[in-house]
Amino acid sequence: MQAPAVGPVAFTRGVRRGGFLDFAGELWREHGDVFEVHLGPRTLFFAMHPDAVEHVTVSGRQHYDKGKSYDVVRRYLIGEGLVGSTGDLWKQQRKLMAPFFTPRGIQAYADVIMRDAVAFADRWNELSRAGTEIDMSHEMTLVTASIILRAMFSTQATETIDELRDAVSTMLGFADAQMVGIRFPLWVPTPRNTGYRHARDLVHGTIADVIAERRAIDESLWPDDLLSRLMQARDAETGEAMSETLLRDESITIYFAGHETTARTLTFAWYALAQHPEVAARLHDEVDGVLGDGPPTLEQLHALPYTLQVVKEVLRLYPAAPFYARDAVDADAIGPFDVPANATVMLSPYYTHRHPGFWPDPERFDPDRWTRDAEHARHGHAYHPFAAGPRICIGNNFSLLESHLLLAVLARRFAPRLREGYRPRWLMRGTLTLEDGLPMTILPR
Repeated sequence: MQAPAVGPVAFTRGVRRGGFLDFAGELWREHGDVFEVHLGPRTLFFAMHPDAVEHVTVSGRQHYDKGKSYDVVRRYLIGEGLVGSTGDLWKQQRKLMAPFFTPRGIQAYADVIMRDAVAFADRWNELSRAGTEIDMSHEMTLVTASIILRAMFSTQATETIDELRDAVSTMLGFADAQMVGIRFPLWVPTPRNTGYRHARDLVHGTIADVIAERRAIDESLWPDDLLSRLMQARDAETGEAMSETLLRDESITIYFAGHETTARTLTFAWYALAQHPEVAARLHDEVDGVLGDGPPTLEQLHALPYTLQVVKEVLRLYPAAPFYARDAVDADAIGPFDVPANATVMLSPYYTHRHPGFWPDPERFDPDRWTRDAEHARHGHAYHPFAAGPRICIGNNFSLLESHLLLAVLARRFAPRLREGYRPRWLMRGTLTLEDGLPMTILPR
């Protein structure tokens, strides 16, 4: 049985009129939980129901992989890094890297997060005194980029952190642009191509230099960071270490996944708190009662459940990845609807998290959805901000710990205020973003 179908002309016009994110929502409300979009030889198969998420990522995952939909990301960003690798390479890399990102494994980086959070609070103290309006998305990118570079490479130099952050941002923008519009071969010296090549060479060269510096000294002198752990990892069966190319690709992947999505989550958290003063008041009461005047310890984080509930509710309404793709390697079916081989299935945390069949009053921001009892009573795949199944984002625990700590430290001292009259426009540009940023003023509490 064929799913309701939308033609290329109607889809292109709709995206131009309202943007991909909003128009996909219009089609969902019109056609239901499963529908197709035909774009020339390509078929996009949208599936919003939690049962579809479970099928594609778990029970029927043998029919799907990260195929052609990830070619641009592999070519221009992460190479064979874990996010885009497939088959035996993905299995090998996942097995090697998984111990570093368990809830226990990521506790080793709590001190790094804490130190940067406290230093960043000092920056905000100066901004609050000056009354300067800031773009919150820029602020959160600053702190999360610093944290992941210190955790990854033990990088301390601010200049190096700034250079790498800006270079990766250029690479991300270039990759996004390759997915739409006119593309020139990379050898053509357009300003965009030249900027990308410079940024790529800087990132690749910096990582290669760090690896070479470590190879040149005794392993006992290596810092205890993620790069050292990757360099020391060995395949359990063959005893082989990662190649230099894989070390580079995984480093870029961890950097991208380790700061971009968390920066988005924290940006949207400040928006939500400014819009919902009653939620902010409960969060402030909790952090005030637990933390006192000092930064939180890992033990104290367990006494900040409402703060974590706020993070989870932000991830529900404003997931950093509003859509993610899986490519059908052979013919399949989702419910009664046939999925042709080579179709691209688009799963959507953004809309699954708004499904009225699973979320009462789904547009309402309500952290009380995340009490233990409420979580246990819910469909297991009604919530998938980090994807789902075996290919769930390996850094989900790191992101939650980082978001929890940063929000607690900063909300203890500050209450950012939105620009008067600000109205958000949510867009999908690879990740979920706010058009023109998020203008706020940092106010001391």
